[in-house]
Amino acid sequence: MDKDYQQAVYEYKRSPDQDSTIPVRRPVIVVGAGPVGLATAIDLAQQDIPVVLLDDDCTLSTGSRAICFAKRTLEILDRLGCGERAVDKGVSWNVGKIFFHDQMVYEFNLLPEAGHRRPAFINLQQYYVEGYLFDRAAEMPRIDVRWKNQVTGISQGDDFVELTIDTPEGQYKLQCDYLVAADGARSPIRNFCGLESKGQTFRDRFLIADVKMKAEFPSERWFWFDPPFHPNQSVLLHRQPDNVWRIDFQLGWDADPVAEKQPEKVIPRIKALLGEDAEFELEWVSIYTFSCLRMEKFRYGRIFFAGDSAHGVSPFGARGANSGVQDAENLAWKLKLVVDGKAPDALLDSYGQEREYAADENLLNSTRATDFITPKSEVSRCFRNATLRLSKNYEFARRLVNSGRLSRPATLVNSLLNTPDQDQFSGAMVPGAPVEDAPVALNGKACWLIPLTGNIFTGIYYHDAGRVADETLKDLQALMNGAIPVKPLVVVPPDPVPANLAGFTVIQDSGGLLAQRYDMQPGTFYLVRPDQHVCGRWRTFNPAAVRDALMRATQNRIDTSSTLARATCAA
Repeated sequence: MDKDYQQAVYEYKRSPDQDSTIPVRRPVIVVGAGPVGLATAIDLAQQDIPVVLLDDDCTLSTGSRAICFAKRTLEILDRLGCGERAVDKGVSWNVGKIFFHDQMVYEFNLLPEAGHRRPAFINLQQYYVEGYLFDRAAEMPRIDVRWKNQVTGISQGDDFVELTIDTPEGQYKLQCDYLVAADGARSPIRNFCGLESKGQTFRDRFLIADVKMKAEFPSERWFWFDPPFHPNQSVLLHRQPDNVWRIDFQLGWDADPVAEKQPEKVIPRIKALLGEDAEFELEWVSIYTFSCLRMEKFRYGRIFFAGDSAHGVSPFGARGANSGVQDAENLAWKLKLVVDGKAPDALLDSYGQEREYAADENLLNSTRATDFITPKSEVSRCFRNATLRLSKNYEFARRLVNSGRLSRPATLVNSLLNTPDQDQFSGAMVPGAPVEDAPVALNGKACWLIPLTGNIFTGIYYHDAGRVADETLKDLQALMNGAIPVKPLVVVPPDPVPANLAGFTVIQDSGGLLAQRYDMQPGTFYLVRPDQHVCGRWRTFNPAAVRDALMRATQNRIDTSSTLARATCAA
């Protein structure tokens, strides 16, 4: 049984750094021990970068908060070592249903095809995710978690950041090469830097009620527009573990946020949905308004903003925590290479370029969802209601319904780290796309593709039958032993495995889904980044072109007009 993470209190411990007469310098400091800060710290520590993680509190988040964790986030949690715990505890779901008035107008499946290790989403209270991440961090000697360490001041030099930190035993200073601010929507680090987030605040209020009850509802996402039990507003229902159900009630801008939190106001709303005889307990209640906003730049010198400190979206679509964890995975591998001296500082600029693009995509979808859910005029409401009526029978109308287009990872199509296609491919695995999973076999045992990638660059080479050419093996071995190593995966048909592949990771595409999803033919080669995004692909394995793409992906390029090997490595 899981421990009660809502009651967990973590101990403040004095650090030897507090006794130093001059500020101690660390490679990376992360501020904020929420999901984003913990994910960043674990990712760096797994890659042998020591991290100090500071948090001004000594507990995990209160209440369920973020509850929907997307497939891509689960794959990242797998790589960080706690995905299995999250999936085992969480409520897996793929199906959503849309209701208008008292009728279901249609349902959708977010993962209709088989052959994926993880579901489209799990529902899991944020404090469980934080607890699992912290348990993982506590296992890692390269992570120094410091509770009750509040940053109260900050300054930047040419090659360092200095923090002033308050503790129960007084103040001390600490320096770092790089600072990651994962300190939430009200980010003190952002305020110390004189920076701000800009965007749109929506004039509406919503009630979140976490209700403990035994119910027969299926594990699906149910969304009502203008239901008879809550007229002229919307309602969202989700199942969580421990017999807890999340219910969101739209209230309108004029609702009193203090009064609406009181049980005498909340309980009648829930009974209107569940029935007068329903038995339940209120576990957590919150009233919220929300904004869609972001900082202009996510990089500020040697400081990087991630998660809610960098961008904020409406809760519809589950884009907040998911995009924040994806910020962490984007930044960690780049910091690793730069700290190790294997890539120039310019690589860190790409964090802002890529994640600002992803944030804009999330903000656009979040704003559109909010506008559909909360029409701003009678004309907009008429359009929405007509769309909902038509959606019962017409597919085109269903594409217009927006109850919160659910979180999807960004395909970084315009990234400077990509090598554009020179060959013809079909399918979704374009440069910049997050990799798709597929069932494969490794050493005769069933497994999955995605866990075989990540943390370092990976090459996926698709071979047909017979021996692999000695020259090809020599070139693959050279990639393994390069200054920036590439781990090759050699994909072969089910039987027989070529005899000359000893020393290589050989996987079998037993069901053919890998070849299908990646549009692979004999000789096809994919180069995958440490954060499991495609950065280049070729119909024929060309080691010079792959090395060139590797230099581009790490910004070690001198002459960007070259399509072959006019590049140098900072190492």
